[in-house]
This record gives sequence, structure tokens and C-alpha cells, in this order.
Amino acid sequence: MRCVSGMLVLAGAWALAACSSSAALANDITLPAGFRIETWVDDVPNARSMALGEKGTLFVGTMRAGKVYAVTGGPDGPRRVVTVASDLNTPNGVAFHDGDLYVAEIDRILRYDDIESRLSSPPEPVTIATLPKERHHGWRYIAFGPDGKLYVAIGAPCNVCDREGYATIVRMAPDGSGRETVAYGVRNSVGFTWHPQTGELWFTDNGRDLLGDDVPSCELNRLERPGSHFGFPFCHAGEVVDPEFGKPGACELYVPPVRKLGPHVAPLGVKFYTGEQFPREYRGRVFIAEHGSWNRSEPIGYRITTVALDGSRATSYEPFATGWLKPDGKVTGRPVDLLVLADGSLLVSDDHAGAIYRITYEPPQ
Repeated sequence: MRCVSGMLVLAGAWALAACSSSAALANDITLPAGFRIETWVDDVPNARSMALGEKGTLFVGTMRAGKVYAVTGGPDGPRRVVTVASDLNTPNGVAFHDGDLYVAEIDRILRYDDIESRLSSPPEPVTIATLPKERHHGWRYIAFGPDGKLYVAIGAPCNVCDREGYATIVRMAPDGSGRETVAYGVRNSVGFTWHPQTGELWFTDNGRDLLGDDVPSCELNRLERPGSHFGFPFCHAGEVVDPEFGKPGACELYVPPVRKLGPHVAPLGVKFYTGEQFPREYRGRVFIAEHGSWNRSEPIGYRITTVALDGSRATSYEPFATGWLKPDGKVTGRPVDLLVLADGSLLVSDDHAGAIYRITYEPPQ
């Protein structure tokens, strides 16, 4: 056993190690052969969504911390964490576009102009859009699509209810104009991405609670046609008719998920693997950060999974990185968001440990 770059090398596995006193280095993470994981940054409290700037700056949103961080330094160089915004209202979502940083609070979207040249003295933000004020499922995820528009999820303000203007994904121009709804019946999406070939929107959705430990499943979805409805609150996971809002046959009316995920796994960040560093079988797969259950009698999730595809059809769903959930039920980390770097490595944020990990691959000797 030896310590290498903040990791312990164990027999046949890599583990985040006690080479540091940071809780972020205390997690034993199991990966397929040839993969390794390191703590890339361990001083980003409550790290949530991530976005990469044009000059390589990594921007990180938070929830409880109310801050937005900027991490400078390349994949292999020294890194520095700078706080570029504070005292915000749950600034979970971050996105970068044409030199500007976009930050989503619960009730508005802010824009910080020319941010990468002003990290030490950030500009005053410009409000480009207002959003509903309800805190329940109000931690917004935002990202720019291949159409140049800014997408934002508007979660349902409840466990299950039917309220107009909620449970949607909307998009708008970078200045906030031209807002339109592209997806309905989406209970609480905190992660979406676009297919690298078709440009279609893919997103995760968190299933409703209080129907038991095993019902319903969370979802991976695909938006083939703007304006489609994905079932909430009438039908869940393409097959479960809601006992309060649904009617017999309701599920036949809505778009079913591409893949049903585990019940209450809380899938958040989702990305297609577009790099070339990982083995060929991983290229084009969907990677999902499962934040983990909070009210299931036996915890589930707390891992990274992959979904292999044949066109738009899911052919497998399997664990990729595990170990944040211990056999005794103890939780040492909760993956939130994913980001593929230019070198093909994969970043993972963890709001429980306040860390960002980097996953790389080297062929086994």
C-alpha cells in the first residue's frame, strides 16, 4: 500500500485515501479494471453543478453554501479555488456561454459578464430571468443546448401535485427572452445533456415518494419532440398510475422513460461520454450520478452508473463507481454532477464530502 497523488494504491483497486485529513479523501471507491479515481479538489464545500469556461476555469454551484466557486489550474497542475459569488439563494445551477457565467438561484437566473478575466473582482450580476419562488424542488439545473438556448428545469413544488407552470423544462435565449416550454410532466430534473450525434435532449427525473420502498423507479428520458409530456403527476416511470391523480390507462398517454432506474436512487447529473481516454465500449454511453435515497428503509444509489445504448434504446444499466455507501449504511459521499474534460477524464462533484473527483483510465499492465 502506498500513497500517490492523494490516493492509496490497494491490491487491485484505487481508493481515495487517508493521505489527507479531508473527508473527501476517506472514501473507498471501486471502479472497473484500469480506472482510477483521485480527489481533484477537496475544498469546495457543498459542491453541486459544474460548468467549464473557455479558458479552462471550472465553475461550481452549491445549495446550502449559497456560493459559486471557480477552480483554476489544468488536469495535472496545481489548482486554486476562488469564491466568485456569495450569499445567493441556493445557486445550484451554473452554465457558461460566450465568455459569461450564468447562475440559477431558486427565483432568478443571473449572468456574470466576462467572468474568466475577472475572477478576483467579479462583476455585479445581471438578472436575465425570474423563476418561481417555491423552494420545494427549487434547486435549478441549467445548461446551454446545441441550439444556443439556455435550458432550465422547473421542478414540481410538492411530492405530487398538478400545478400549471411546474414540472417542466423550459428554454430561452441567452438574454432571457423567448421563453418556451419544451417538456412537460417532469417531476424534478436536476441534470440534462444532449446526444452528441442527434442533438436531442436527454434528462434524469426523480420519482415521487410515499408509494413504498420500490415504487416508482427514477428515470432516464429522451425528448424526441419539443412539447412532449412525460407523465407526472398522472403516471410514473411509464407504468405506475398515480393513486391520486391518475386514471386507468393513463400511462398510455405519455412518453415512457428510455430506462427505468432504481427506486429513489435520486439520479442527478447525466452526461454522454464523448472522450477517447476510456475504453471503446464506454464511448457514447450515458453516465449518471445517483445522489442516493433519503427515505428508503434500505439506502440505495450513492454511485455512478452507466447506460449502454443501441440507437435510442437502452441495452444495459450497470454500476460504474461505487463505495460511497458502505455495507453498514454509512454514507461518505453523494455524487451530484459529471463533466467530461478535453483529455477524456471525468469529473464528479460530491456535495456531501465537498470535493470534486477525477476519474481516469490506463490500460491494466
